[in-house]
Amino acid sequence: MKENLLEKVVSLCKRRGFIFQGSEIYGGLAGTWDYGPLGALLKRNVVDAWWKKFVSAREEIYALDSAIIMNPKVWEASGHVSSFSDPLESGERFNVMFKTSVGAGEEATDSYLRPETAQGMFVNFKNIIDSFHPSLPFGTAQIGKVFRNEIAPREFLFRAREFEQMEIEYFVRENEWEKHFEEWRKEMLDWTLSIGLSKDKINELEVPEEDRAHYSRRTIDFEYDFPFGRKELYGLAYRTDFDLRSHQNKSGVSLEYFDESSKERFIPHVIEPTFGLDRTILAILCESYTEDELGGEKRTFLKLVDDLAPVKVAVFPLLKNKLELVNKALEVHAFIKKSIPNTEFDDNGNIGKRYRRQDEIGTPYCITVDFETLENDTVTLRDRDTGKQERLKINELVSTL
Repeated sequence: MKENLLEKVVSLCKRRGFIFQGSEIYGGLAGTWDYGPLGALLKRNVVDAWWKKFVSAREEIYALDSAIIMNPKVWEASGHVSSFSDPLESGERFNVMFKTSVGAGEEATDSYLRPETAQGMFVNFKNIIDSFHPSLPFGTAQIGKVFRNEIAPREFLFRAREFEQMEIEYFVRENEWEKHFEEWRKEMLDWTLSIGLSKDKINELEVPEEDRAHYSRRTIDFEYDFPFGRKELYGLAYRTDFDLRSHQNKSGVSLEYFDESSKERFIPHVIEPTFGLDRTILAILCESYTEDELGGEKRTFLKLVDDLAPVKVAVFPLLKNKLELVNKALEVHAFIKKSIPNTEFDDNGNIGKRYRRQDEIGTPYCITVDFETLENDTVTLRDRDTGKQERLKINELVSTL
């Protein structure tokens, strides 16, 4: 299955409304993808899980949502204008930032769509310390769109021209960077397991000096065994004080941190955990795609972690042409939906087809309302992975789920 796994995942995504080719009715636009109804829900669930783990659960992380278009001097200071490029076959360098214009006519200024979210956090460093007076170590976190004019976008979501990053800039004292680097390394590995990725498919690559970004003194790439090979999923970099110092020099504004206890002034160093959201989605889809036999029939299902599944529970009437069953199923659906919003009502096709459809989109549980329900208020609860069913009272459903 591994040989054509990516092809199967792409097909399922189109068929079931997870991900579509961008601008598809016009022949598409390479490197752009649209998330359909189920894909948007899956993405939102991943974002919520990441935010809960790395932002909400930590007192020292400050949320940020910076602008996509920034003063072009930002990109000069960061080194992107001079060095953010790919080689062409002719030997020339091609800067992969998307250019845009701000303003009109002679007043227009050349600028860029951001190629990373990091700089928005660095240029807001002073705002954070002036407004909140945090103690070191502390971090800023944001999730946002970035744009890179990739010469050859490929492998579905893996290399695209428009994608999203989930990123943290963690500000530390220089003499403590190694301790915090190791802490974040463990946190990132824990995250990969929490979203259902197999430990044996995650590989840590110590990036050699010649391959590191110009700002990095140490970088670890967390690679995943995609169907098309072992490729970078996430990155953890020690950026030193390069960015804050560069912006201080370019802007003329002090970006020093003042330590109240020691009365020292210094520029903090930075640990940067970076998570590609779209690559996360791709890894989750590849990991969870499963083919097996159930009841003597072949089936395809997504073995998603429950919290990430777009639909958590599906409720069926056994027969769609029996009004009393339909009405009871709608009643059960409304009851569960109050506590579990991502609950779906489904009466399309026979019961077997409904099970297969819900399996294919990764729904962990299905509930069937049948004639026995009308007698004693019990329903069948079916588990996606095993296909096993148990009989439960309706008033026990929410607590059980």
